[in-house]
Amino acid sequence: MSRNMEISTALTALGALSQETRLKAFKLLVEYGHSGAQAGDLAAALQVPHNTLSFHLAHLERAGLVRSNKMGRCVIYSVQRETMNGLVLFLNENCCSRENVDCLNLTEAKC
Repeated sequence: MSRNMEISTALTALGALSQETRLKAFKLLVEYGHSGAQAGDLAAALQVPHNTLSFHLAHLERAGLVRSNKMGRCVIYSVQRETMNGLVLFLNENCCSRENVDCLNLTEAKC
């Protein structure tokens, strides 16, 4: 994801995160880091049925926020860090631009 995220891309990502189960799943995947987590482990941690979580993970994947990798019979989900970092930069892009104050200035979001 480029540094200059398109508004439509940001809206898609924010829309996907605007549902409680999806937001919780995304935040949990952030905790798991680069290695990601199996769908079953996520479902157990979030206490939601597997099919419900699969629906929400697919929504996050379509929004470009997570990726899935099939490993044998398991599916491992992980955060698309480029999209996450791009969204953070997009939201911070004009922070305090109308005030003459030092503000949180993220020129690079890295995780």
